[in-house]
Amino acid sequence: MMHAETVVDVRDLRKSYGDKLVVKGVDLQVGAGEVVGLLGPNGAGKTTTLECLVGLRRPTGGTVQVLGHDPAQPSADFRRLVAVQPQEGSLFPHLTVRETVDLWASFYPDPDDTDRVLEQVGLADEAYQRVNGLSGGQRRRLLLAVTVIGRPRVLVLDEPAAGLDPQARERLWAVVREHRDGGGCVLLTTHDMTEAAELCDRVAVLVAGRIAACDTPARLVSSLAAASTVEFTADASVSLETVRSMPGVVEVESTPSSDGRIAVRVRTTDGPGTLRGIAADQELNAADLDVSRGSLEQVFHTLANTVSEEA
Repeated sequence: MMHAETVVDVRDLRKSYGDKLVVKGVDLQVGAGEVVGLLGPNGAGKTTTLECLVGLRRPTGGTVQVLGHDPAQPSADFRRLVAVQPQEGSLFPHLTVRETVDLWASFYPDPDDTDRVLEQVGLADEAYQRVNGLSGGQRRRLLLAVTVIGRPRVLVLDEPAAGLDPQARERLWAVVREHRDGGGCVLLTTHDMTEAAELCDRVAVLVAGRIAACDTPARLVSSLAAASTVEFTADASVSLETVRSMPGVVEVESTPSSDGRIAVRVRTTDGPGTLRGIAADQELNAADLDVSRGSLEQVFHTLANTVSEEA
């Protein structure tokens, strides 16, 4: 996907803590009107990368430019244009929700409307409740409210949906999409593969301090998780050789089930064809047939395992 304006430009980013190199040469460009997700196992360097992008940590090497600014030397314009929602944040416990958002709004020359933002994040009914009385999910929504109140151009969100119920998560996604559709840029970390697939225009998979792959969710799945999985149960005495010989079948596994039958799991590059072949084979007496397509989760595991084996 090409964008008229590159908002975030990271080249050969490296970050060490003592003798340990945590980020090992990250290259990433994010455009206006784009949502990019950073996926990766714990310790892959996701949060450190984000912290370098917003000036919370100084890179050991490489260059970072955000809207033409060096985050390591942030100006007043940089602080106005770039907003960060951390996983955890300190808020004034005895202020109300409205007072909190109004306070943050006062820091910006052209803030958004408090009532509109509270409605956006689902806190309109809690406007006069004190912060120390909010649930964990409500506090995270309040963090999002104070993040967007200043009308930033760049949103940096670290695990924004963690701890949110499904309705609150949908509200979060709506806020992110509205920001993107207005020409803003969003960079977020997530462990939620559904969130990554539904929300992100591109996904960068960070493994062991390096970006192992970066593309649209659909293209990543197509290139790295093309196999589907067909599952069914069969009589324990049946031969599975006919299944193994079906076109597209990559692997067949079977395990005993509690009712004297076997549970069979088939990886195949032709999910619909394999499913039809199994259903039509009367000797298999297949039941409980199910098929699942490739997913971002498979991409994640494929890349993580590949890098681990190469390390």
